[in-house]
Amino acid sequence: MSAGLELAEVFRRHGDAYRRAHDGHLGRVERRVMSAVELCRTAALGGHVEHCSDCGLVRHAYNSCRNRHCPKCQGQARAEWLAARQAELLPVPYFHVVFTLPAPVAEIAFQNKATVYAILFRAAAETLRRIAADPRHLGAEVGVVAVLHTWGQTLQHHPHVHCVVPGGGPSIKPAPAEAGGTRWVACRPGFFLPVRVLSRLFRRLFLAQPQLAFEAGELSFFGDLAGLAEPTAFARRLGTLRRIEWVVYAKPPFGGSAQVLAYLGRYTHRVAIANSRLVGITDREVAFRWRDYRHHGKSKVMTLAADEFMRRFLLHTLPDGFHRIRHYGFLANSHRAEKLALCRRLLALPATEPDAEPSQDAATTHRNDRCPCCGGTMVVRTVLPRPQHWRPTPSWSSFWNDTS
Repeated sequence: MSAGLELAEVFRRHGDAYRRAHDGHLGRVERRVMSAVELCRTAALGGHVEHCSDCGLVRHAYNSCRNRHCPKCQGQARAEWLAARQAELLPVPYFHVVFTLPAPVAEIAFQNKATVYAILFRAAAETLRRIAADPRHLGAEVGVVAVLHTWGQTLQHHPHVHCVVPGGGPSIKPAPAEAGGTRWVACRPGFFLPVRVLSRLFRRLFLAQPQLAFEAGELSFFGDLAGLAEPTAFARRLGTLRRIEWVVYAKPPFGGSAQVLAYLGRYTHRVAIANSRLVGITDREVAFRWRDYRHHGKSKVMTLAADEFMRRFLLHTLPDGFHRIRHYGFLANSHRAEKLALCRRLLALPATEPDAEPSQDAATTHRNDRCPCCGGTMVVRTVLPRPQHWRPTPSWSSFWNDTS
């Protein structure tokens, strides 16, 4: 097994040829992602020289690009996000529900990412909220953490939303006997909500929105889908989608809050392919591991031409400012603290104290601040500025905030 291979090497070897071959079809976001991955943790982005206060080891540490599509830049972002979520976990079972777009919708989504991905989020969250609020199923307000993934194991376009949901919530109908007129409603052991009911409502809620977006001029079509710009053809496409089954999948509940955090850590800041999956990089091809879930998750190796590998990876770039992690229900940002306090009260849990502001040292500590030789503390000695001949282009302007 090859070790130390990185996505950056693919783009450094083959990126220029890919830009030339696809010059007329390569968008600004894709170009920026390619440059970010290529330059991440190189002298082009500057850095610093640090030395060990114990053994005197000196090493150069270059800055990260902090682009959310870069596999090397997600560790710190993931750790900070999980630390913020830990205090929000409740001692109840958590369920994992996945909402997937059928292939004919995924085609439209690829050409209209911001609009259709946003519809996917809204439809999935509203489906969970409506079915959970129905007293025939749960009769409670639920909280949802939703994470967008757009890839399958072989890097093809496969948009779907992973939802992590506590197995219960405050009752919808007031219960006068309970404090505050509300009680905690727990789902049945090992069962959250019926997936067939979820699937039907998800399909209905989703398909109600593209027509509105079409009429508002928010959808555009090109290439093989150019014909859908005609209203009759678009209406006909929606009609066929109402007659097929939409896939909603619910996994068994997690065993505890530690497992919930471990799951979230795997999914929230994942990119289309991790460096650890790369097996080989040559002057012509890229090989990577993938799991074939049609054959019980068997691990296999796929080899693609470098051009095709990069094309597949770039399918999953997201529009500027698009948030791929969203919160709904009692976990929505606007009232999360208030609603979580209510949940804790209904569950008879002690109130949590708000976290103190992190110290400057804690906020700036590098995750590799230990000496690899003796374990001592690495101390910054010299700052390395970016080379004067290198300047970021305007398309780089959102690098430093591209982490949503």
